[in-house]
Amino acid sequence: MRVDQLVPAFHRGDAIGDTAFHMKKFFLSQGLSSQIYCLESDKGLEGDSAPFASFRKPASSDITILHFALPSPLSQKFLSLRSKKVIIYHNITPPEFFADFSPEMERISRLGREELESLVPHVNLALADSEYNRQELLELGFKNADVFPLFVDLEKYEKPLSNFTYSLFNDERINILFVGRIVPNKKIEDLIKVVFYYKKYISPLVRLIVVGKTSSLPKYYQSLVRLADEFYLMPEEIFFAGHIPDEELFALYKASDLFLSLSEHEGFGLPFIESMIFDLPIVAYDCTAVPYTLGGAGVLIRDKSVDLLGELVNVVAHNKKLKENIIKGQRQRLEEFKKAEREKFLLQVLKTL
Repeated sequence: MRVDQLVPAFHRGDAIGDTAFHMKKFFLSQGLSSQIYCLESDKGLEGDSAPFASFRKPASSDITILHFALPSPLSQKFLSLRSKKVIIYHNITPPEFFADFSPEMERISRLGREELESLVPHVNLALADSEYNRQELLELGFKNADVFPLFVDLEKYEKPLSNFTYSLFNDERINILFVGRIVPNKKIEDLIKVVFYYKKYISPLVRLIVVGKTSSLPKYYQSLVRLADEFYLMPEEIFFAGHIPDEELFALYKASDLFLSLSEHEGFGLPFIESMIFDLPIVAYDCTAVPYTLGGAGVLIRDKSVDLLGELVNVVAHNKKLKENIIKGQRQRLEEFKKAEREKFLLQVLKTL
């Protein structure tokens, strides 16, 4: 029996790509034929995947899994297959977040949600990588939906970090870290406002570090640069790191005092898990998938008042006892995440189908 996966883009270090790769390894370990087919992949990953053009039509007894996070030509092809069809939904950002920055991204987001809904009558099983995403699937009309948590390659976080990067940022400043795409739903402008408040009313020794591709939506990134300039924030007070190698990312997690997320839409939130791995206290806005991923850990806030957030950042950064308690809760949540029986769940899925 074949169990193939369709992924629009297969990227190194990407949460979707990593999940697909681990699933492929598991299927092969069970003696099944399995491959990842994609429209594009990073250089060096050709051995782990194949171009979709080489995908052979499966038999009715085979299983085909579509990882869905954006509209693509794969969806129409997927509908025409005779095999048992499974989707894993990784969420689509609602179009309204892009309205002021990119009509094209707004159109793609709206199209993606319409495309997802078109799959409802044709899918044998719908999976979601968070409870929040599962609820979205049920609202769209998918009858058989379950949660399948992301595979996270925990071993990669044991690699050495960049000592140079760590020493560069491990100074007297309070480091506020955020990791994620530089797109409007992440509300990075709210982070900038918090840093401005902190600098003006608490201490000038503060730094916001934002890790993520600045090219994802140039108009939004440029608006953030202008905002930082209007608040007279210097390069040493706000640092856009861009997309960086793992060893530099790990060093920034280690050198930071807390992870602050004021994002208003998350499908899962892998950086929350990464913060738990590096014992970095999390403060996050309570919305979408965030409370499900944190599972009671970290500090959830429902009020974005800048003065409240600035003072909270200061307390979390300096109150040793509070920080220890937050980290203790995060370690417990990380253990729960590690114990999720993903392989057992996949076997049940195979058996059911």
